[in-house]
Amino acid sequence: AGLAYQDPTLVLFRGAVQSACGGASAAMGPFYCPGDQRVYLDTDFFDMMGERMGAGGDFAAAYVIAHEVGHHVQNLTGVLGAVHGERGRISEVDSNRLSVATELQADCYAGIWARHAQERFGSLDVGDLEEAMRAAEAVGDDVIQASAGRTPMPDSFTHGSAAQRREWLERGFGSGDMAQCDTFAAQNL
Repeated sequence: AGLAYQDPTLVLFRGAVQSACGGASAAMGPFYCPGDQRVYLDTDFFDMMGERMGAGGDFAAAYVIAHEVGHHVQNLTGVLGAVHGERGRISEVDSNRLSVATELQADCYAGIWARHAQERFGSLDVGDLEEAMRAAEAVGDDVIQASAGRTPMPDSFTHGSAAQRREWLERGFGSGDMAQCDTFAAQNL
């Protein structure tokens, strides 16, 4: 993106944590707080991914971390600030669509990271990318709503469907190019 990259700070927690974005409980799962540029990772979430979501594995966890760092990249590029400002001025349905675009872009950035990690270090084993894809699908809004016994309602999605999350992760991995992650211009969100 032509910007100087600043590393986020990683905070591991279990149960609850306080951030510049307020208090958070384990029920929220991992999150990024632009106010303190920290990635907060609830360590219990990774156990739950494998046990209850069928999305375990070391690279599934790496995808989750890379997704949250993707939000940090969005913060550095000004996307998060712009999205936050816009969401307060539009309808709930449109706000949800903007949230989905933001989350899918972070998935795309996670795919870029995976590609570059493979190219630079040869660090992906057979099946690693599939672990990440299963994790992306497991946290799709349609899967989460159906697992809770509810009919999936696309207008209420805030993170994207399982298929969308997989698609954008694959797009980032396949292209390795931030320009290919413009979810805001995509028509199918």
